[in-house]
Amino acid sequence: MRTLGVDLAAADERTALAEIDWYAGGAAVRNLRLGVTDQEIVQAVGRADKAGLDCPLGWPVAFAEFLAAQQHGRVPAPPDGRTGAAWRRRLAYRVTDEVVRARTGLIPLSVSADRIAHAAFRCAALLAALPQPVDRTGAGVVVEVYPAAALHRWGLAHRGYKTTGHAFLVDDLLTAAPWLDLGACEPLCRSSHDAFDAVIAALAARAAALGATGVPDAAQRAAARTEGWIAVPTGELADLPDPQPGTPGRGVIRKRMPGTPG
Repeated sequence: MRTLGVDLAAADERTALAEIDWYAGGAAVRNLRLGVTDQEIVQAVGRADKAGLDCPLGWPVAFAEFLAAQQHGRVPAPPDGRTGAAWRRRLAYRVTDEVVRARTGLIPLSVSADRIAHAAFRCAALLAALPQPVDRTGAGVVVEVYPAAALHRWGLAHRGYKTTGHAFLVDDLLTAAPWLDLGACEPLCRSSHDAFDAVIAALAARAAALGATGVPDAAQRAAARTEGWIAVPTGELADLPDPQPGTPGRGVIRKRMPGTPG
């Protein structure tokens, strides 16, 4: 199996791509690059069994409805008596963002009201360029991932490393996942937090491929199909490689259940 991780930015120079090949007992990072173009991402998705994109795949349903109404001068009254901050929150955050916040304490950037929207514009065009339809719930080849939430689930530092330095975090990752071979990609993984996030995105994509991430429940599924859904791992790092021959019990993944952290 090959998984892909993309730390998507609005500009090519800040966009990183990681490809990981999986085998019995381990995995190897075969390709890690910065300055990745749209065409290169589309080609890499075509080579992958599962591709994790660190970028929102859609906008809140309430926000899209608000924009459509506002264009015609028909801004609806806040539903359910919600006013002020509670109403604006529905416009700013997706269902999956609220689930991640409740489960991990992390607050994903608002695709409606933060600079990540610029990357999401690019992402929308990328998804449209793929030859296969994209299921924004993550059921297809492409899945939305959130490296900070994956690091949190795996017990690794997940706050502040983009400003204070992350080389220690590479050491911690290799200690927690001694089966992961960074090979010639290790220097870039250490020098660029964008490249590091792409590696984490590819690891999270592996968890999603194995069914070890949270999925939307019945009440959340309709929104997830439009807004996207963040696949947060539910298993451990040690569960990700295929088991080695003669070592039964290794690599066992807990089945994902609707409503688990996602």
